[in-house]
Amino acid sequence: MDLKMKMIVGLGNIGREYDQTRHNTGFMVVDTLAKRNNVTNFKIQNDAMVGDFRVNGEKILLVKPTTYMNDSGRAVRPLMDYYDIDLSNVIIAYDDMDMPVGKIRLRQKGSAGGHNGIKSIIAHVGTDKFNRIRVGIDHPVKESVVNYVLGKFRKDQQDDFEIGIQTAADALESWITEEDFSKLMNKYN
Repeated sequence: MDLKMKMIVGLGNIGREYDQTRHNTGFMVVDTLAKRNNVTNFKIQNDAMVGDFRVNGEKILLVKPTTYMNDSGRAVRPLMDYYDIDLSNVIIAYDDMDMPVGKIRLRQKGSAGGHNGIKSIIAHVGTDKFNRIRVGIDHPVKESVVNYVLGKFRKDQQDDFEIGIQTAADALESWITEEDFSKLMNKYN
């Protein structure tokens, strides 16, 4: 097992029609980290786009599953196995309708909370005990949940959302260099 490797997985849906939609929040977090760290070498591997960079000799994998949201676990588990990465060195970034736009929350375990991407990961890794960072997208008022999560942010939400994406990327960069996830939870929650 390579203790000198971490994997950051952003959940979303592949395809131009899903770019910048609420449900692609995890992809946007990974894209922000990629940009900050000059990662341009994404390749298709095990049903995912995978890029990497190094921090203090530690390899960091950036992962965007190509399986669509509801089957994300099908990409995550094989990558963990291929790179021999322990689940404690994996973190999942995704959207959360139960939090205000742009708020973030880090957790070490918990149910899927109705999020099908997380439900798939729990099924494929066999536990709900894994690191995750949620970025709030708020809950729809009048439209259906599907239309809401597959829709783009309103103008009045964009600034708060961008702050949330940047804060999530900051938290993930701290996670890369710090071992204690509990400290990060106290700092960012």
